[in-house]
Amino acid sequence: MTDLSHIRNFSIIAHIDHGKSTLADRMIQLCGGLTDREMHEQVLDNMELERERGITIKAQTVRLVYTAKDGETYHLNLMDTPGHVDFSYEVSRSLAACEGALLVVDASQGVEAQTLANAYLAIDADLELVPVLNKVDLPAAEPERIRQQIEDVIGLDAADAVMISAKTGLGVDEVLESIVTRMPPPEGEVDSELQALLVDSWYDPYLGVVALVRVKHGQLKKGQKIRMMSTEIAYTVDRVGVFTPARTEIPELGPGEIGFITAQIKTVADCNVGDTITDDRKPAAEPLPGFKPSVPVVFSSLFPADTAEYEDLREALGRLHLNDASFEFEAESSAALGMGFRCGFLGLLHMEIIQQRLEREFDLEIIATAPSVVYHIALTDGEELTLHNPSDYPDVTRIETIHEPWIKASIMVPDEYLGSVLQLCTERRGEQVELTYVGGRAMAVYKLPLNEVVFDFYDRLKSISRGYASFDYELDGYREGNLVKVDILVNSEIVDALSMVVHREQAEGRGRHLCSRLKDLVPRQLFKVALQAAIGGKVIARETVGAMRKDVTSKCYGGDITRKRKLLEKQKKGKKKMRQYGNVEIPQSAFIQALRMGDE
Repeated sequence: MTDLSHIRNFSIIAHIDHGKSTLADRMIQLCGGLTDREMHEQVLDNMELERERGITIKAQTVRLVYTAKDGETYHLNLMDTPGHVDFSYEVSRSLAACEGALLVVDASQGVEAQTLANAYLAIDADLELVPVLNKVDLPAAEPERIRQQIEDVIGLDAADAVMISAKTGLGVDEVLESIVTRMPPPEGEVDSELQALLVDSWYDPYLGVVALVRVKHGQLKKGQKIRMMSTEIAYTVDRVGVFTPARTEIPELGPGEIGFITAQIKTVADCNVGDTITDDRKPAAEPLPGFKPSVPVVFSSLFPADTAEYEDLREALGRLHLNDASFEFEAESSAALGMGFRCGFLGLLHMEIIQQRLEREFDLEIIATAPSVVYHIALTDGEELTLHNPSDYPDVTRIETIHEPWIKASIMVPDEYLGSVLQLCTERRGEQVELTYVGGRAMAVYKLPLNEVVFDFYDRLKSISRGYASFDYELDGYREGNLVKVDILVNSEIVDALSMVVHREQAEGRGRHLCSRLKDLVPRQLFKVALQAAIGGKVIARETVGAMRKDVTSKCYGGDITRKRKLLEKQKKGKKKMRQYGNVEIPQSAFIQALRMGDE
């Protein structure tokens, strides 16, 4: 067991793409965690998806053994965290297990929206922050200006910020030294009752559930009987170990240490992230403060493309929930798409990642509906409803008011793109809160309705600013809005899967767009098909799919024209009749395409 004064627990926090994972790589290399032969880029990003996209999705942990300049050997527990706003829940969990954090800032890009948000998370968690300026070897680097920017924007003294280049390894040894000298060691009592915080968990096909823990007090040993304090279920510990980054078994974990345990936990639901683990024989009096629960903001329904895969989808969602406690799901059914699940996500990227993980890791083919948000509806009889799905929209005459969620968004953008960004925010019913300038960059704070943001706001923002704008948001409560439900009718029949709740001013444009999309997707029938968008009984947009014409005169060789005319008249009458009784078959692929409306 390591002496407390020789342990340092720290996280790396930064904006997306500022070099967190590369710095973690260099540290692992310097401390001899892996040989040069085993080394590859983004060692800790072990998901195929993470490597492909070059982003961190899951916070990873690794124990480094470092011999400092004072000749002492220290155990450094590093947690590499995601940078994107949708995964800020992962960041807050990692910070709860640490005493210090490295705030990495790109010396050419400077302070971005997410740098700011993560720095505030760390300050709230009472962590010691060490500023690190990365990419100082680039020609565009301006370390002095960025140093000043950190002081102006975050309010953190950056006079002794460490200058590094994580790519080349320049200055990384100084970072390790500053971790040892500037960050406080953990506190904890070895002889007291066991209290360990469950930081993360995932499913291993061979070991069952693997739990990542941070021991606060007491000891955690192999063969010990432990108890989860929220579920009151007891287990016997099979393995205790740490990641170096390889999985290494050790006899025990003492106070201040971070490692993993397996205890033959079979069911996913028994492992709640943020729970306290204690000794079954000598339990702790009270649990540790857990994490603040994550609040899903974007909702979408997931359906299996093949209805026989429904149970497989349920199991896959359960396993993913274990690995990522921030998304929720419940069963639902749709007339058009059959049985599926209504899922809640932290944002659009989070939704996309979960969908891709389901397809890749579990080999499932799924259909996802257009993202929507939760509305609060007050009815005339005084009852309040929470609306997750547009198809559950109550009768208009019963509605008193509808409230929609709003967010407070911070957008950082270079001056030259500011005009088009402000225009975009105004288009999306945004209200400007403040506009400040810091060193050639503008920071605009806007209040925006969330349902305007979930559609394609982020993509638009990136394209009008050539990728330079950074975006961060937090929920800002509910407000009353002039919202209506738009129904899509195919041949006068409502298709529930395509219903959506939008602002009255934008209803017409959205309805028209969806009808024109469907026109290209619904296959031609033997009769004309009317596609309509309607609010209540009022049609606001219409498109017609032309009829497929069968050549009824093909058998008439020569002869009198009246014969042909007679056949064509007969066809006309038949079409009229069909229009009255005809059923339109919409293939599933058309649904999928129509529901991906926001991708354009």
